[in-house]
Amino acid sequence: MPTALRTLPVLIFPFFAAACQPDAAADSPDAAPSPDRALSAPVDAHIPAPADASAPPPTCDHLFGTPNEHTGLDDSACVPLCACGPSVYRPRTFDAAALAALRSAVWLDAPGAPASDPYATPDAPADPAPGTVCALRFEAGGYRAATYPAEDAARADGAVPTHAGACGLCSSLTDLATYIDQPDLTGPVRACGLSNLSDFEGLVGCLEGLGFTAPCATIWAYNTEHTRQRCGALCLAWLDRPYHLPDGGLNPCLACDETESGPVFKAVAGRTRRNSGLPNAMCRPCEEVIRLAHDYPLDSP
Repeated sequence: MPTALRTLPVLIFPFFAAACQPDAAADSPDAAPSPDRALSAPVDAHIPAPADASAPPPTCDHLFGTPNEHTGLDDSACVPLCACGPSVYRPRTFDAAALAALRSAVWLDAPGAPASDPYATPDAPADPAPGTVCALRFEAGGYRAATYPAEDAARADGAVPTHAGACGLCSSLTDLATYIDQPDLTGPVRACGLSNLSDFEGLVGCLEGLGFTAPCATIWAYNTEHTRQRCGALCLAWLDRPYHLPDGGLNPCLACDETESGPVFKAVAGRTRRNSGLPNAMCRPCEEVIRLAHDYPLDSP
C-alpha cells in the first residue's frame, strides 16, 4: 500500500497540474438512474461518526480513484471503490439526465462570491469538528444548505447530507455535478490559469465556463493564484509529469499545492471530491474518503 499520501493534508487543488476532482466510475456496475424517477443511490453510504482514536482505521491495499494516462498509477493500485472495513463503498454513477437534474436544482440561500482574497489572512480557518456535515433541505423551488454537527442531526431535521465538513462556496448541487462530470480537471484548469495570468475576472469567468457556480469559481481562482505564487516554479518543472510518484505519493507540485493552498480552499469551498466520496485521477487512501449516497429528491428535467 502506498504510504506517502497518508502524510499529506486532506485536499489539493494545484495551478499548473491542478486537479484532484470528480468523476463517477465509468465501469461501476451500479445502474444509473432512469430519467423518469428521483435520483437514487447505493445503500452502503454514510458519513462516519468520529473515529475512535485508540483504534487504527482499516486500511485498503489499493487507493481510491479513476486513474488515467496522467495519473502515474494503474488500476492495480488505484480503483473506484473502497473494499476495506466492514463493507464495500462504490460511488454511484450518474447519466446525463441525473447530472441535468443536479444542475437544474436551485440553491435558495446560495452565498455570494468572497469580497476579498481569503488567502490574504495569515491564519488558516480551523477545521470543523469531526462528524460535521453539510446537508440540504428541499422545499418548493429548490433547496437550502446548512451545517450540522452530525449526520443523524441532519437527517432528523429532514436534510440530506451532501458532503462532510461545513457548507461553503462549492456546496451546491451544480458544483457537485461539475465534479462528477469531469473526472480530471487538470488540463482545463491549467488552461484557464495560463490564459488569465494577470486577469482575475477572466480567470473566474473561465472557471465558470467549466461548470462551476460563480462563488465556487471565485475560490478556485484565488486558490489558483495562491498556488502559482507559492509553487509556480516547482509546478513548471513538473508540468508534464504524472500526478503520482511510483510509491503512490503526489508529485512535488501537487504536494506543494496541497500544503500551501489546500487548508484555506477546503475551509472556504466546503465541498471537495474526497469529502463528497468522489473518485478522480488523483488517487487517495480510502481512509480519507467519505462514503455518500448522493440520494436527492430531484426529478430529471
